[in-house]
Amino acid sequence: MSSSNIEGDLLEEEVASDPYQVGTTIALTALGRRAKSRGELFSLLKKRGIAEEVANAILFRLQEQGFVNDYEFARYWSESRQRTKKVSRRIIIGELRSKGISDEIIEWITSDISDDAEYENALNFATRKARSYAKLEPPIAYRRLHGALSRRGFSGSIVTRVIQELGISAR
Repeated sequence: MSSSNIEGDLLEEEVASDPYQVGTTIALTALGRRAKSRGELFSLLKKRGIAEEVANAILFRLQEQGFVNDYEFARYWSESRQRTKKVSRRIIIGELRSKGISDEIIEWITSDISDDAEYENALNFATRKARSYAKLEPPIAYRRLHGALSRRGFSGSIVTRVIQELGISAR
């Protein structure tokens, strides 16, 4: 019998004996690595064999204790992604949805991201990126910069404005 089968059998025994305690340990261990949304923790607990009712009870208790707060998680995630990755509001919305954050919280958090802030993010990113494209032919630099900004979710109008601001032409 392989060690992974033994570990799986032991986990099943532990879950059967005290699923609440095992689930709490799983959730707290996951939170020790990085903050997680309620949806992410719920998915993790289900994947690890914790019953839905028990998972909901664990998450309710962790919310009461302040360990799980989707609003704070979403606020931090949004600020971090804008600051470090220079991604657009649209990308942040998609990421938060995939993490199980409610539409109400997503709207509340992302409504703070102004068009000017999006433009500044795009310009900062493009300025850095354009340096590495300086030796390329202008049409190639244009295509690469346009693609990089588009992949970060910036709208066509912002992409065009930024590229014009940097003086990169398609010809």
